[in-house]
Amino acid sequence: MSQQRVVIVGASDNPARYSHRALLLLRKHGHDVVPVHPKLVEIEGIPVVAHLSLIENPVDTVTMYVGRAISAGLQDKLISLKPRRIIFNPGAENATLADALQKAGIACEEACTLVLLNSGQF
Repeated sequence: MSQQRVVIVGASDNPARYSHRALLLLRKHGHDVVPVHPKLVEIEGIPVVAHLSLIENPVDTVTMYVGRAISAGLQDKLISLKPRRIIFNPGAENATLADALQKAGIACEEACTLVLLNSGQF
């Protein structure tokens, strides 16, 4: 498996949250993790980026852990970021956003990052 640069939208410092578990597992698998959260400074010693617009390319994967109410406002920023793919984790599905991203040439999938990592499908 090759190392990817993975952006986690909705990253959390709460160990009970799936986005936190994904951060730990992504790192364990050797991926470069870029957590995004507007109020956190760091998670597990990793600097947190407040907004997608502060991330420089390239990005391989964006894994979404925010609901439709938040993700709806991220369309232009996600398209500008030009990731290879976006994973909409359970509870983060947004068909309208996924359609717009796919039209912009970004692959989208509804899946669980944790399952993909644990099953070797990431």
